[in-house]
Amino acid sequence: MPRKRSLDYLPHTESADRAIRLRQHQYLFYWLSIAAGLIFLQGYMIAPLIPRLAEVFNVPVQEIGFIVPAYMLSYALMALFYGLLSDRFGRWSIIRLSLAIFVLCTALTATSQTASQMATWRLLTGIGASGVIPLTFALIGDLFPFDQRGAKLGLVFAAMEGGMAAGSAGGAILEPFIGWRSLFLGTAVLAAIVLWRLHRYGGLFDTPKVEKLPTLRQIFQGYSQILASFRGQRTYAYVLWNGIYHSGVYTWLGLYLSQRYNMNALSIGLTILGYGVPGLLLSSLIGRAVDRWGRRWLVPAGLVMAALAGVVMIFEISPVGTTIAILVLSLGYDLTQPLFVGIVTDLGDDNNLGQTMGLKVFTLFTGFGIGSLIFGELLRFGFVTSLAIFGGIQLIIGLFAVPLFWKEVPDRVRV
Repeated sequence: MPRKRSLDYLPHTESADRAIRLRQHQYLFYWLSIAAGLIFLQGYMIAPLIPRLAEVFNVPVQEIGFIVPAYMLSYALMALFYGLLSDRFGRWSIIRLSLAIFVLCTALTATSQTASQMATWRLLTGIGASGVIPLTFALIGDLFPFDQRGAKLGLVFAAMEGGMAAGSAGGAILEPFIGWRSLFLGTAVLAAIVLWRLHRYGGLFDTPKVEKLPTLRQIFQGYSQILASFRGQRTYAYVLWNGIYHSGVYTWLGLYLSQRYNMNALSIGLTILGYGVPGLLLSSLIGRAVDRWGRRWLVPAGLVMAALAGVVMIFEISPVGTTIAILVLSLGYDLTQPLFVGIVTDLGDDNNLGQTMGLKVFTLFTGFGIGSLIFGELLRFGFVTSLAIFGGIQLIIGLFAVPLFWKEVPDRVRV
């Protein structure tokens, strides 16, 4: 009789367990999303401050601008290692280590006395930060089937876009009142709180995927497998160029606004207030649209929109027109990078998803670093030339994306 009651109640027990796990999933990705947002906040609050930091450290803008690729390229390189380590030791242990390093180095950035010291701390911060976001994406790949990942990716990207918006505008707006050092210290404190809260949920859903670290030969074989298909080659190529384009244009927006409209830091912050807002508001909606209809139209649309936003800024438009162009530029990013992430999670197998995501982040942030460097060098010929070159290439690549991404639809839609 007791056994019969146990069997009778088993479905209810399983249902309760599923409800608990669902809530735990929600809390886990809630805090991971906040961590991702803070990482993007501190990354994006730098660019609008470049004119101000050049004054503080008494160096040319091109020299202080080096802090952007220093962070991006170190972030890119370490993403390769964090992905491999997470496949062996589990996602959460590496996320926790990465976030702890990020907290420490972000706080120490506030102690910088010279441009070279700041570049060094930015490099070390990139090393620390690069394990959180790609492994969050890998967790989504671990826990959800391909056609259910769009909404979860949308949540994370919404937080990242919120971080972009807060960093882009908030950093420039608050700096005159609290100073740039307080911006870094405040970000470090908030990230430390997130790390403390994550401890409750982080290890609940995570197990290592492999029993030992791969050899160097196996690592390269894994990358070869990821890039063996046309789908993989195409996707990573677009990730690279899209990173180059967006970083090139965005990194130098503060200088653009300073030179063209003679804006101070506060005015720059208000003008670029909209960067990241479209993603903050629309990422979940975009994610659900992707799960339903796929990526065949959204990716080309995002590429072309971003291209047009850059081209429009060539002309003598008003500050309000520039703000609208920045909004469109941000929306173009929202319609591309999150969608590329979804494709990447479907390229490898369950045992090398960390490596797959690590390669994606390496590719994207390498693009970020290269883009800021190339655009900065082109500025010797002026913003008109730089924007024309970048915008023209982006437009061509966006048009080519229509046939190249034509088959990117959910399985149930394919004919």
